[in-house]
Amino acid sequence: MHIGPFALTNRLLVAPMAGVTDRPFRQLCRRLGAAYAVSEMVTSRPDLWKSLKTSRRANHDGEPGPIAVQIAGTDAAMMAQAAAYNIERGAQIIDINMGCPAKKVCDKWAGSALMQDEALALSIIDAVVRECQLHRVAVTLKMRTGWCLSQRNAARIAMAAESAGVQMVAVHGRTREQGYGGQAEHETVAHIKSMLRIPVVANGDITTPQRARDVLAATGADAVMIGRAAQGRPWIFRQMAYFLETGAEMAQPLVAEVRRLLLEHLEDHYSLYGEFTGVLTARKHIGWYVRGLPGGEDFRGRMNALSDCRSQVAAVSGFFDQLAQHTDRLPEPVAALIQNAQAHDMEAAP
Repeated sequence: MHIGPFALTNRLLVAPMAGVTDRPFRQLCRRLGAAYAVSEMVTSRPDLWKSLKTSRRANHDGEPGPIAVQIAGTDAAMMAQAAAYNIERGAQIIDINMGCPAKKVCDKWAGSALMQDEALALSIIDAVVRECQLHRVAVTLKMRTGWCLSQRNAARIAMAAESAGVQMVAVHGRTREQGYGGQAEHETVAHIKSMLRIPVVANGDITTPQRARDVLAATGADAVMIGRAAQGRPWIFRQMAYFLETGAEMAQPLVAEVRRLLLEHLEDHYSLYGEFTGVLTARKHIGWYVRGLPGGEDFRGRMNALSDCRSQVAAVSGFFDQLAQHTDRLPEPVAALIQNAQAHDMEAAP
């Protein structure tokens, strides 16, 4: 699969999630088998570009290419300007956000709300593509199936986006109205794939290697995009890659390896955010890692009371050392916990 000039090593992509897919998380997923990871969304408002939140989101230090940055906004000229701004700072692919269902984003008519106004959506696509073509940078589009069940217009927007020069489309199989409720449907993805020549990516409820295989087969999609299922389980990408290549299941990781991965993740996380913010924002990641593990819920409650890096690291180390006394490997994940995991792409929206 190619996105512009970039050839991807497999068909497994990390979905952009605000407050989640920062640089440390993206790099960890790439190390563990993902071929491609999109940044959390960056606002198109110039007055916020110098803010600490945006500067952290635009941090790509040491990140392997291709570097993909998602931009969000409602004004075509500002979105084009945001594309140029991020290209100057290392972006090699620009992704347009028309998929975020967060209320604070949609209330400003950004994210998936743009699908209600096709003329505005297409003017943004045209402006961003024109700007990116000046820099020879590819543009991709992430969207939902529509605003609501009676307004599912993803296929129409996807065809117009391809005509405008967009080079990949990713579709979450829910409307904005659904949020993360119910089950994602991928018939819309299959329909869009049958109409487009550019790569089409399926997203939504792809939680296991078997589900990745089934969705790829049912839709003909070029790749799958994994979001919530990777929270606290970044090794899911190597498990999926192994299964898609061999048809065999890879064993759950050793407890000792998970301990090491989480501690490395925390070290990188603290280096980006500093101690005060780093400790606070690390809590959700730690909570996802221990979700469903014996004693995990009680540990999360105790861990959330800690206020410094050293105590947080010591607590994590102790939890996994104790777990290793009872089992070598993580237990198989509980499907219901994965399926019902809370989406955290609402908390850090611009």
